[in-house]
Amino acid sequence: MNIYVVRQGDSIWSIAQKFGVTTDNIISANKINPSESLVIGQTLVVPGVSKEYVVKQGDSIWSIAEKFDVSSQSIILENNILNPAQIYPGMTIVIPAQSKEYGFIETNAFIQPLNAERDKRIVNGVSEYLTYIAPFSHHVTEDGNITPLDDNTAINAARKFNTAPLLSVTNISGKNFDTDLINKILNDNKLQQTLIDNIVKTMKDKGYYGVVIDFERISPENREKYNNFLRKLVARLHPMGYVVGTALAPKIYDVTTGAWHGAHDYKSQGEIVDFVIIMTYEWGWSGGPPLAVAPINEVRKVIDYAVSEIPGNKIFMGMPLYGYDWTLPYSPGGEFAESIGNQEAIDRARKVGANIKYDEKAQSPYYNYFDSEGREHVVWFEDARSVHEKYKLSSEYGLRGVSYWSLGKSFPQNWQVLDNMFFIEKVIG
Repeated sequence: MNIYVVRQGDSIWSIAQKFGVTTDNIISANKINPSESLVIGQTLVVPGVSKEYVVKQGDSIWSIAEKFDVSSQSIILENNILNPAQIYPGMTIVIPAQSKEYGFIETNAFIQPLNAERDKRIVNGVSEYLTYIAPFSHHVTEDGNITPLDDNTAINAARKFNTAPLLSVTNISGKNFDTDLINKILNDNKLQQTLIDNIVKTMKDKGYYGVVIDFERISPENREKYNNFLRKLVARLHPMGYVVGTALAPKIYDVTTGAWHGAHDYKSQGEIVDFVIIMTYEWGWSGGPPLAVAPINEVRKVIDYAVSEIPGNKIFMGMPLYGYDWTLPYSPGGEFAESIGNQEAIDRARKVGANIKYDEKAQSPYYNYFDSEGREHVVWFEDARSVHEKYKLSSEYGLRGVSYWSLGKSFPQNWQVLDNMFFIEKVIG
């Protein structure tokens, strides 16, 4: 696979000729409408093509893999080779189209259920690339119950691809995470027991594989009480075969103050739960100044701290499947930025005649344009280059995998890059 940045004068045909593939290969991989023009600066994934190779004297699986820049494991699996040492001169083997040079990865994606038709379409489109899916979310109530969620379509569709569903539990009340609500739960042992009972019942009733606890805006003085709640939950769920994870705010040192960060104890949670999802996004957010949503230089700082407190094989690095369109000039408390999908961002650039640029420090694409009222805008989003760098970062630190927020907006290049780089782990059959 190659990642190509469109230049002035390029066409799908000329790019296909350059890489020796068909136009249909490029159109299919990138979900392109061939009647629409390309945008200068947009990235296209150019898929590889499988080919046959006749083994020569002195060849080994490893030397052939190096020759074609693919993993030896991908050759072994593609050709059903039982003993890699027993290939021989004259033997014909298939060199796979995807390199898989980064080995195995686990992936999770959150989805906000909306309606059965839409949920089924989205899940069917990406579940082959997912280890887990987490419908978002069941909300904790003051009496220790959790609110219902119409997640059956997402769960059932995912299971057809051996994608394991995770129960997502939050302290959202209304439109935000509720500090008073979660503080009440954490200071009442009886409510905690009721909540754990309801989590167990929901998991059994719906066939969940595990649970992700996403409690945010907790008063920092309740930090250890949150840890103790997680200990109780794990003690209850582990004997039943369930896994337990948490969502953590991004930090670069052990912040112990503030409702968003103070109660999230990296070291303790790394010891207590099976995995953590670190929400490494929202540097650029709808109410803040224009920035890359997940600039890799900032993400790296968080992961660097995280692995000093939590084993890498317990960490999922958060990845955004969206961007934002800000109206300039930015004014604190002013107009919120519009959330925009990755494919949508490219379509908008085409419509307004913008060229896409790339910030090397943040490893993120962006562009500026003027709307019909003469107001300037800036759009930050993700593309094949930026996700490729994030996947490399995950591999560099030996992380368990990545977790996407959230499914719903089209980003075909992401799945192509992921599938080329990794084998996707499946934990259910």
